[in-house]
Amino acid sequence: MSKADNMLSILWLLKKGKRMTAQQLADELEIHVRTVYRCIDALCASGVPIVADAGHHGGYSLLESFNEAPLFFDLEEQTALVHSAVFAQQAGYPYGEALERAVAKLKRYANEEQLHALERRESGLEVIHPPVPPRLESLLQVLEQSVAAGRTLRITYQSGYESDVTERSIDPYGLVHWKSAWYIVAYCRLREEIRSFRVDRIRDWTHTEESFERPGGFSARQFLLKDLLPGPETQEALITVRIQGQPQAINDLCRHWLLGYTLVERSADHVQFQVTESYAYARLPYMLLGYGGSIFAVEPLPLKECMAGIASALAQYYETL
Repeated sequence: MSKADNMLSILWLLKKGKRMTAQQLADELEIHVRTVYRCIDALCASGVPIVADAGHHGGYSLLESFNEAPLFFDLEEQTALVHSAVFAQQAGYPYGEALERAVAKLKRYANEEQLHALERRESGLEVIHPPVPPRLESLLQVLEQSVAAGRTLRITYQSGYESDVTERSIDPYGLVHWKSAWYIVAYCRLREEIRSFRVDRIRDWTHTEESFERPGGFSARQFLLKDLLPGPETQEALITVRIQGQPQAINDLCRHWLLGYTLVERSADHVQFQVTESYAYARLPYMLLGYGGSIFAVEPLPLKECMAGIASALAQYYETL
């Protein structure tokens, strides 16, 4: 047997909960006792908590907490882990190399039949994401480590496409992946409030010696959603938007990241949302125009007028080119 097979066999024997000497393990597996010692050393080096007791009744055993844990994953659990790795890597997960090593270990200790089944399941799922800038992975690692260690970062940040670059110190509270982009939710010492920052707009960063305590029970995801979605405490008026159109287009609108949360009523060809006035007239018209003639804005009237004005201005612009 290979060294990996011997290690797994020893682990399986110790998993039964019985203390065994090196000679007993060698006899059981029909291998040399020196091979047992080498495998035990390799298992300990890889993090397996093996207890070695000396004396007449001594031998090797597993730490009780490890002995109670499941040793192997079944095919569905293996598939779930591999598929999760596919999603994470395509999203620009900051520990992609470590993830690849973990999946490689999973495959290494599978037999030929299990490996064939796992690879078939793995090849059946693919994910398409926008390309991730190479520098993003290292930056995400820095941010994640700062969150875990409670360390303040000094960043150079560009808030918009044409905005000036500013330097500020932030206390990173958590990373969020949303709409194919990464955000860091942090306390901004410049603005003296919690804010969200697009990670790809961080131009540079430096570590500091300052530390911070994250508020207990804080959720970066909930903060970002609260910042994006209209709530009962919003200062803005909410208006009703009614749309008619083809069922497929209506379904697509209802799956939109914001409109899905503001849905009030719907049927196969009709939907009603309640959104803020600024969103209805500043952003919604551009999104709805992308559906062409498959949808029709029923109300409010100013929304229809706004869409007509945008379409007319675009037509005039392209006619002059």
